[in-house]
Amino acid sequence: MTRPAVAYAGGRRPSSRRGNRQLVAALAITQTIGYGTLHYAFAVFLVPIAADLHVSTTAVTGTFTASVLTSAALAVPVGRRLDRHGGRALMICGSLLGTVLLVAWSQVDRLWQLYAVQVGIGIASSASLYEAAFAVIIARHRPERRSAALLALTVVAGFAGTIFLPLTGWLTAQHGWRTALFVLAAVHAVTAPLHAAVVRPAPCTGGDPAHQHAGSGAPAVRAALTDSGFWLLAAGLTAHTVAISAYTVLLVAALISWGHPPASAAAIAGLLGVLSVAGRLITTGLRRRYRTTTITATVFAVQAFAALGLPLLGATTGGALAAVAGFGLGFGVATIAKPVILAERYDTRRYATLAGVLVVPMALAKAGAPLAAAALHTGTHSYTPVLAAIACCCAVAAVAIGTSRGGSAPPRP
Repeated sequence: MTRPAVAYAGGRRPSSRRGNRQLVAALAITQTIGYGTLHYAFAVFLVPIAADLHVSTTAVTGTFTASVLTSAALAVPVGRRLDRHGGRALMICGSLLGTVLLVAWSQVDRLWQLYAVQVGIGIASSASLYEAAFAVIIARHRPERRSAALLALTVVAGFAGTIFLPLTGWLTAQHGWRTALFVLAAVHAVTAPLHAAVVRPAPCTGGDPAHQHAGSGAPAVRAALTDSGFWLLAAGLTAHTVAISAYTVLLVAALISWGHPPASAAAIAGLLGVLSVAGRLITTGLRRRYRTTTITATVFAVQAFAALGLPLLGATTGGALAAVAGFGLGFGVATIAKPVILAERYDTRRYATLAGVLVVPMALAKAGAPLAAAALHTGTHSYTPVLAAIACCCAVAAVAIGTSRGGSAPPRP
C-alpha cells in the first residue's frame, strides 16, 4: 500500500537526527545572543541613553515600542517568505543587519537616529529570531520530535536575560553604553555564520507529487483563517500577552510599594526567568498524557489565581515568592505552546504564514499593555486593580485556549 504524503514547510523533509541536533544547538545559541543583545540590553541602556541625549526615558522607551510594532508589521510577509523559500537567506541577512545596527546604535546622538536604529532592529528581529527559528525547526523535524526540539531551543534561549542583563550592566558601568554596544555587536556577529552553517536552503520540489496535495498553499491558509479554533487561539494568546507584558513592567514597582527593598523586589522578579524554563519543561513532559491546549489552559488559569493572590500575599517575602512562582510557571508556556498547536492542527508548509498572523495582535498587545497598566495605576493609585485586570486576561486566555479545537491527540510515550 502506498504511504500517504506528509506535508512539511516549504516542501522540506525532516533531516537526520545528527543534523537536527546541530541545528537546534546552533539556533539555541543564536536566539540567546539575539534576544540578549537586540532586546534585553535595551533596559540597561535606557537611563544612560536618555541622559546622554537629554531626553526623557519615556521618549527613549518609545523607540523600543517602534521596534516591536515594526516586527508586527512584518510578521505576515516574513512568514510567507519563510514558507516559500526557507529561512537560510532571511536569517543570515537578519543577523548581519542586527550586527550593523548595534554598531550604529553606539553612534547615535539624536533621538530620531535612535528611532531609525530601533525600527531597523525590529526588521532584523523579525527575520532572525524566534518565529523564523521555529519555522526552520518545524520544517526539519518529524511531528513526534518537534516538541523536544522546540523545548531545547526555548529552554536555552530563556536564559538570554539572565546572561545578558548583568553582562550589559557590567560593560556599561565599566566602559559606558557606547563601548558596551560595540562589544555586544562583536558577540552578535557570530550569529550570521552559525545560521549559514546549519540552516539549509529550501530545495526546489518541482513537480514532486509527494509535496502536492489539496491542503497546501493559499487554500490551506484560507482554511485556517475560517476556522473558529484559530481565532480562539489568537484571542487566548493575545490576552495572555497583555497579562505577561503588564505584569513584567509593574512587578518590581508593586513589590516596592508594599514595603520590599528595591534589591529584594528585583531578586523576586528575577525568578520569572528561571520559572519560565521550569514551566516549559513541565508543559512538554505533560504532553505525553494530555493535549497541549488542555495543559496550556490549565497553566493560564493558575496564573489568574496567582495574579489575584499577589496583592493579598505580596506584603510578605514568602507570600510574594509564592504568588510570583505561581505566575512565573506560565511565563514561557505560550512561547512553546503556539508553534506546537499550530503544527498539530494545520499544514506545516504554511506554518510561518499562520504564525505571522498570530504575531500581529500579540505584538500590538505587547506594545500597548504596559501603557494601559500604567494608566490604570495612575487613575486608581493602586496596583490591585491592575493585577485584577491581569488575572482577568489570564482567565480569558485559559477559556479561549481550552475551548478551541483540540487538534491531534497527544503522542504516545
